[in-house]
Amino acid sequence: MANEATVFIIDDDDEVREALQLLMQSIGLHCETYPSAQSYLDAFNINSRGCLVLDVRMKGMSGLALQSHLATFPLHPPIIMITGHGDISMAVQALQAGALDFLEKPFNEQSLLESIYRAIEKDAQQRGEASKTAEIHQRIARLTSREKEVMEEVVSGKRNKVIAYDLEISQSTVEAHRAKVMEKMEAASLSDLMRMIFSIKD
Repeated sequence: MANEATVFIIDDDDEVREALQLLMQSIGLHCETYPSAQSYLDAFNINSRGCLVLDVRMKGMSGLALQSHLATFPLHPPIIMITGHGDISMAVQALQAGALDFLEKPFNEQSLLESIYRAIEKDAQQRGEASKTAEIHQRIARLTSREKEVMEEVVSGKRNKVIAYDLEISQSTVEAHRAKVMEKMEAASLSDLMRMIFSIKD
């Protein structure tokens, strides 16, 4: 998992970037370095796996501003904030906005690496969940309008007889649509179907 991930290092201090790059290379982690938030955004790819090691204070767009901007995307690598200015209010703001960790310079290398591995694991988990959600939406897109109506009724716990009455169709038609729903949604059981639908409504 870690071998497929990239550690994105964003810091306007050349020495910090170089030192972090050497550290990542020394343990076999792939990394990319950027001197500014904007340069990272210019190269940003939503499908890139890994994590961000992001400086809070930079010329131009700050680390907090970049964090806020990335939050507008459906998916982005987890963020580890670093700073040379022990600003507690910034730490609180970054963590409340979803940063995985906040480390003060000079930080312990082992602490940073532990944070990076946690972030990479979290990224893999998030992407796995996003992939499952996308697959469920693709299956729903295969349904006809009537099949979607029947599915909503089924998931709400209604029996075929009641669904037929509500939709003003025959019970046999409901059963046919229900069978199609189960087939297209690739649901092995009613509880399986309900789990899928509830997972995308959370």
